[in-house]
Amino acid sequence: MGKLNVETCEIEGLKVITPTVHGDERGYFMETYQYNDFKEIGIDQVFVQDNQSASKKGVLRGLHFQINYPQDKLVRVVNGEVFDVAVDLREGSKTYGKWFGVKLSAENKKQFFIPKNFAHGFLVLSDYAEFVYKCTDFYHPNDEGGLLWNDPDIGVEWPIEEGMELIQSEKDKKWPGIKEYKKEK
Repeated sequence: MGKLNVETCEIEGLKVITPTVHGDERGYFMETYQYNDFKEIGIDQVFVQDNQSASKKGVLRGLHFQINYPQDKLVRVVNGEVFDVAVDLREGSKTYGKWFGVKLSAENKKQFFIPKNFAHGFLVLSDYAEFVYKCTDFYHPNDEGGLLWNDPDIGVEWPIEEGMELIQSEKDKKWPGIKEYKKEK
């Protein structure tokens, strides 16, 4: 109904969504999710879990996915700014192994829809960021998968500022590259 502005991406299935924001001297109001509006733009999923994380500048989370219980995700930032990335892992896709990135911030209010079978990660660009996302399946701790954040075969162009110290979990530093991931399948 014109409440959502949708930017399609060069990778089929990914969508950058900007909701209509109603503002006045008091502040603003926006619907961040309304099933019928999202269904109208081709996102007809049932979300079963909401997650939120807080991170400081330089934190790089990802590139993560669930192996046997893949999730569609609708992600956004409610405080600060991140560079958000999705990597296509859909078997048979003409864009398999390709990535797409978008800046999400509390200011631009953009949301990013990432379908099942994509790896996902983000880099915090602001001093602090709060990241919120909806998932279509529950988190299964024994079903985690990941790809190396700087795999040259994927070639994500992370906007790492000069002098920025990257902060990652030990697990995120050790994920395999996409060639090793494909061999495991």
